[in-house]
Amino acid sequence: MNESVVLTVVSDDRPGIVKSLSRLLEDHGGNWAESSMMSLAGKFAGILLARVPQDRTGEFLKALAALEAEGVHILAQRTGEPGPGDDVQEFSLDLVGQDRPGIVHDITDILTRHGINVQELETRCESASMSAEVLFHARARMRVPGGTSVERLREELEDLANELMVDIVLDQ
Repeated sequence: MNESVVLTVVSDDRPGIVKSLSRLLEDHGGNWAESSMMSLAGKFAGILLARVPQDRTGEFLKALAALEAEGVHILAQRTGEPGPGDDVQEFSLDLVGQDRPGIVHDITDILTRHGINVQELETRCESASMSAEVLFHARARMRVPGGTSVERLREELEDLANELMVDIVLDQ
């Protein structure tokens, strides 16, 4: 039986980090299940869900120390398997607008008040094509609890979009 382990990885960016992780995982009979990794400001950052045979998980976790010696910082946490799905609906949220401090906080404030769990969040800034403005883009995948007034959620997000002068689209 396999055990799930979530790894958070941070290092100076350089070739071979993913190869080292995958080799270590393979050496311990593990499987690379899901991940999200990228280079940010000269640093490599990633999160990985690995499945490792239960009888080799401890050995795998100890072997990660070898990567620490190479400057690859890893936080590993064993996880339980997710339980049966709750009464939830999957939604996505897309936002585009002029960048300014606090956008993510303002959006997540509304989401938290409605008991919404953000499953995935991607953000980026880029120059607007016809001006010197910096545009902020956000895309979130969320789980909305059953019983949540989606109509009220949309109203609050629309009010915020008007206040911030951004476009927000909420889709199921």
